[in-house]
Amino acid sequence: MELSNLFGPSLDFIFFIAPVVIPIALIVTLFELWVSFARERFLASQEYALLRITPPRDFHKTPMAMELFINALYQTSGESTPIDRLWHGKVRTWFSLEIASHEGEVAFYIWTRKSLSNFIQSQIYAQYPGIEVKEVEDYVGKVDFHSGDYQMFGVEYGLAQPDPVPIRTYVDYGLDKVESKDELKIDPITPTLEFLGSLKQGEHAWIQIIVRAHKKEDSDGSWFGKTDNWVDEAMDLIKDIKEKSVYENKKGEIVPLATKGQADKIYAIERSVSKLGFDCGIRSIYIARKDVFSGVNIPGLVGSFKQYGSFNLNGFKPVITTNFDYFWENIGGKKAKKYKKEIYDAYKERGYFWRNFKKHKARKKFVLNSEELATIYHFPGADVQTPSLTRVQSRRGNAPSNLPI
Repeated sequence: MELSNLFGPSLDFIFFIAPVVIPIALIVTLFELWVSFARERFLASQEYALLRITPPRDFHKTPMAMELFINALYQTSGESTPIDRLWHGKVRTWFSLEIASHEGEVAFYIWTRKSLSNFIQSQIYAQYPGIEVKEVEDYVGKVDFHSGDYQMFGVEYGLAQPDPVPIRTYVDYGLDKVESKDELKIDPITPTLEFLGSLKQGEHAWIQIIVRAHKKEDSDGSWFGKTDNWVDEAMDLIKDIKEKSVYENKKGEIVPLATKGQADKIYAIERSVSKLGFDCGIRSIYIARKDVFSGVNIPGLVGSFKQYGSFNLNGFKPVITTNFDYFWENIGGKKAKKYKKEIYDAYKERGYFWRNFKKHKARKKFVLNSEELATIYHFPGADVQTPSLTRVQSRRGNAPSNLPI
């Protein structure tokens, strides 16, 4: 058979549909480029503020106060209509909850759009009378990795199990009970603060938790419908556990026989998705002058979230690091250098969900609820005697009465 007879009909078909397919493909490509441009233009037009929060020395609040504050961060406005999202490039706001050690001095921060700074402050004062909140210069710029004077290690985390399975929270640790004796309390954030406080002169370690309100964003198969994959996955997990916890008796009857662990996991998942969910990304950096950089601190940084994991429930695991197990993964050091630059710049820009100004790729997000977030980020009470944690020396008054909201 001649080639012309074999390929002739195919070429004719291609030439026939080309005038239709090529313009459509071009329109789709141009549309995506426009949306990306509009979004970057919108993000660049925003002003941002970094708030340093200093808890009082004599404060006795459970992490429930932080959970109530985090609920206030559930902000979904700004991208309600297709015009907002696709033409103006608007995206709902996100926040960065940070714990940083500056040569052993530990401090808490919240990064936000400047337009929401007063709102954030009022919500903090509402839950923590006597606390000190002030806008400060970004500490990241004071330690310039690109200067060549510093060595660094960076890590980004993910969840070990599906998102709806919760981590071990402050409720599991009994910190929701105000009447508990201080000496019997175990605050899971303490090991992290102790590690951060152990750093020496010239060493810095930063922990960043990026959060935004979780919304129904995934199509349910219809033209206009959306579904919540977080909740849907929870229902599928519960169904799977129930199906595995039955047996057939001698009469041929299917009898439920869930173990305590299975029953506890079902309850934990149901309880988890009943609370407000947040899209999240977590990264940490250890950075120090080259002459004092100590690899011994890397396990301490990576292990900062181990206490929140459990065998039956969820936990955190590193998904991206600037270290490699095998030499062929990082021949010539180019990959490590690239990862370090990406993680440092993304930390500084508080970028995670979108390709931000320098074209970093968006990371894979996961979902935590407000209780989980309040567990890994909260101000420790007076019973946590970490000497390196900066506290207000004397009790202050309430928030200013004229603070705008």
